[in-house]
Amino acid sequence: MGVSVLHSRALSGMDAPEVTVEVHLANGLPAFTIVGLPEAEVREAKDRVRAAIQNARFEFPARRITVNLAPADLPKESGRFDLPIALGILAASGQIPGDGMAHYEFAGELALTGALRPIRGALAMTYGAHASGRAFMLPVGSAAEAALVPGARIFAADSLLQVCAHLMGRQTIERWTRPPDSVVASHGDFADVKGQSQVKRALEVAAAGSHSVLLVGPPGTGKTMLAERMPGILPPMTVEEALESAAIQSVATGGFDPARWMRRPFRSPHHTASAVALVGGGSHPRPGEVSLAMHGVLFLDELPEFDRAVLEVLREPLESGRISVARAARQVEFPARFQLVAAMNPCPCGFLGHQNGRCRCTPEQVRRYRGRLSGPLLDRIDIQIEVPAIAHSELTARVDAETSEVIRRRVVAARDVALTRQGCPNARLQAAGVERHCTGDDGAERILRTAVERLGLSARAFHRVRKLARTIADLDGDAAVRTPHMAEAIHYRRAGLE
Repeated sequence: MGVSVLHSRALSGMDAPEVTVEVHLANGLPAFTIVGLPEAEVREAKDRVRAAIQNARFEFPARRITVNLAPADLPKESGRFDLPIALGILAASGQIPGDGMAHYEFAGELALTGALRPIRGALAMTYGAHASGRAFMLPVGSAAEAALVPGARIFAADSLLQVCAHLMGRQTIERWTRPPDSVVASHGDFADVKGQSQVKRALEVAAAGSHSVLLVGPPGTGKTMLAERMPGILPPMTVEEALESAAIQSVATGGFDPARWMRRPFRSPHHTASAVALVGGGSHPRPGEVSLAMHGVLFLDELPEFDRAVLEVLREPLESGRISVARAARQVEFPARFQLVAAMNPCPCGFLGHQNGRCRCTPEQVRRYRGRLSGPLLDRIDIQIEVPAIAHSELTARVDAETSEVIRRRVVAARDVALTRQGCPNARLQAAGVERHCTGDDGAERILRTAVERLGLSARAFHRVRKLARTIADLDGDAAVRTPHMAEAIHYRRAGLE
């Protein structure tokens, strides 16, 4: 009889709990059993492992093989356990030494030829392995992602045979030290958008303070163009932000592309997306669009076309920056600190108030269309700005508009002021911080009181207007919130859906 013990990792939300892979070989009729709550793809590892071992020119033991994935109450999914299972069988049968395996953690999906395929969640698993003090052995295709963890010891292999040669001391695998490739982000330039100077100013304010935005206007006025260029005026990502964003994408279905390292995400789900697609879920909960847009932009085009129940799930992450996904057997929490940019038409046909008079929608149709957006959701959107139709003279005029880089420099300067003053963007200030940093002078507070009385602003809107005015003051380089700043902030709360 032979026994071997190896270490690997499972995925549970954003965490990668440790899994001990125990392999036992016993006499009796040949059998291969995997226990420890394996999902279908883990149970199917039996055929992949058998073929990979044979094609690597090792002997597959004709004995009773039992593989235990502990802890037994943790669900195990995906093919990442193929490599540790195969190594455990070879070690238990005495074909490779098992002495040095305790210093490593292993993960990798095996092809029938013995080649190693990339795995999902390499970044999260590397965090766990590094915290445990072990090196991490994984496929070459996942090494660039895993290497983003500072100080982690990464060993990348192409095949099962290469891993075995390393463990046997015949061909050493060098530690992976290659830094991720840097790719210049391309989000388009604000200079490409004709006119819309007021809307560009609103988006600059939104970027400086991390405020949410709703663009309201007829078709063809540049709403989507403006939204797509929003990441280009946001401040550069910090290493901490980039790691958080990469970790979320790593555990998602599509995985993380190292070529997108240090690039702010831009997510634009179609309006047919379900609530689960937006916030995450599934039997093994994975992050949704609100989490995949972490530290980036979530763009929701044709906002009223989304199912109302889908839109309502945005209320929690817009306030807290996190989303809790609860299922019968499991509950996970994903970070969701994104910047919302939404766009909609003013009416079902889109031409309400258009100068050519093409709109034929009745007041009742307009009311029902706008009623698809609940008051609590709109209350959480700081800037609601109209995007008017562009005159022909503006389209044909040759004007040197400001580039995204020029706008970005102002945004970075204003954001730096806020971070120095309070440690977070203005949109994330709590009530005490709003009172301390966002209270205006006498004229500003007087005009705010008038707006609250006449517009019926809620307590939430009252605080959000103050935070918006603080951002405008930061952009203007003013230490105090004055009347023009407050007036502009109030205008942004009522300009889009009057």
